[in-house]
Amino acid sequence: MRAIIILSFLGLSHFGYSQSSELVKLDKLQQIIQAEKEQIQVVNFWATWCGPCLKELPLFEKLNGERKDVHVRLVSMDMDLDPDPEKVRRFVARKKLLSEVLILNETNPNLWIEKVDKSWSGALPATLVVNNKTGKRKFVERELHAGDLEKLIAEVQ
Repeated sequence: MRAIIILSFLGLSHFGYSQSSELVKLDKLQQIIQAEKEQIQVVNFWATWCGPCLKELPLFEKLNGERKDVHVRLVSMDMDLDPDPEKVRRFVARKKLLSEVLILNETNPNLWIEKVDKSWSGALPATLVVNNKTGKRKFVERELHAGDLEKLIAEVQ
């Protein structure tokens, strides 16, 4: 009986967490962002090697858990320096990230960062907040702190 309980727990903990971390090209990411009409979107560009990015990740996870009117997407930028999506997937699994994680499958940021926002220098972290209902969007290129996301969301409502 004890073995069954332990095996059940191990099975549940293994399958209880699921995150696919899809690999996407920029045009697909832009389609996803444009297609969302019901929720405000918070798109965070981050990388596993970026200290400020990792510091602010809990803010996005908290927002994802608390606000059903907001869709949080964490877009990994790891592919330009280390094209191994499995490293990102292992990081996501280890941190048990619940927000949607996409891995941007682009290697030369200089060719596409301007398509995300003309003001973006390419520095990380960077966050894009989009409300397709109002047509408003905000882009910030810095580490966010407690309360910053709520202010950005209020600005696009």
